[in-house]
Amino acid sequence: MKRWLINVWLLGAKELRSVMKDTTLLVLIIFAFTAAVLIVSKGVKAEVSNATVALIDDDHSELSRRLADAIRPPYFQTPVAISRADVAGSMDQGRTIFVIEIPPRFQADVLAGRSPSVQILVDATAMTQAGLGASYFQQIFATEVLDFLHQNGIIASLPFSVTSQTLYNPNSQSAWYTAVMQIVTNVTVLSIILVGAAVIREREHGTIEHLLVMPVRASEIAFAKILANGLIILVVAMASLWFVVHGALGVPLAGSLLLFAGAMMLYLFSVTALGMWMATMAPSMPQFGLFAVPVYAIAYLLSGAATPLQSMPVPVQAIARLLPTTRFVSLSQAVLYRGAGLHTVLPELVMICGWGTAFVILAVQRFRTMLARQG
Repeated sequence: MKRWLINVWLLGAKELRSVMKDTTLLVLIIFAFTAAVLIVSKGVKAEVSNATVALIDDDHSELSRRLADAIRPPYFQTPVAISRADVAGSMDQGRTIFVIEIPPRFQADVLAGRSPSVQILVDATAMTQAGLGASYFQQIFATEVLDFLHQNGIIASLPFSVTSQTLYNPNSQSAWYTAVMQIVTNVTVLSIILVGAAVIREREHGTIEHLLVMPVRASEIAFAKILANGLIILVVAMASLWFVVHGALGVPLAGSLLLFAGAMMLYLFSVTALGMWMATMAPSMPQFGLFAVPVYAIAYLLSGAATPLQSMPVPVQAIARLLPTTRFVSLSQAVLYRGAGLHTVLPELVMICGWGTAFVILAVQRFRTMLARQG
């Protein structure tokens, strides 16, 4: 056992030196955990932001002006007056997402208690903006109308009131969620690519023959590649989480980083083993890339990082809950968002360890068969 550990250590050090000499790979890793996280977090937003609004004001009253003034940045752009004839063209060309139409005698009807309506036309091709923006307008207009009635001595209120208490991300900033999930997804894809490239690089450069004449076993070579590449991803991902997500983006990390790092170690062990297993079945790097893309895409789409599991069909949910990527996404959200402890995420850790064991067995067996063919 001591000899096995020494060989794994020496081969792992060789693997680390090999990665450090690969400038292209290093640039990819650094970009993925720095610039890519910032770009996706700042550029992809789930909340309404800077949405274009056009206004048809047929009332020209104090109340209609109050409604227009209540539509403010950063959620909406300042409303632009538009004629009714230009509405269709503006929305068809994508220049306007929302068109607000205030009918004649709107203020008079409100003061008389006639319950007039404000029409909101929505370009639903901008799905996120459309759905949330319509809800924002309802809340804004209801608040402004009630304030206007109170100022005019009319006691009015909604039949109910809603009090929301947000435990995490009180301002609903999508960057707080997107940044963490971007790191999680980058960990998955780069773990597969790194270890797969390491195996195929050995074959393409002919250095696999050097390993065959050395007094080392297939399991030692396999574990060295898995551990070395996993260590690189672990260090870079944790650095990105602290300096980029927490430092640059200001995202609070509610839970234990030590617990998250330990869970990531287990997950990396599982995913890098999967990458090695896939690399042993692909004769070249292009074919490995074609093999890895659908595997990663399916794992990502079913992980819950992009779409909540509850929104998926029930049979798909049952499949998704068995995948290690889904378990790690759930664990990451529980620890980093909600401050969960070890007892809460223990089922996820057990499932990840189970998949890791299975992938390692498959990877070592396939790697041993590949070396036998090479020999």
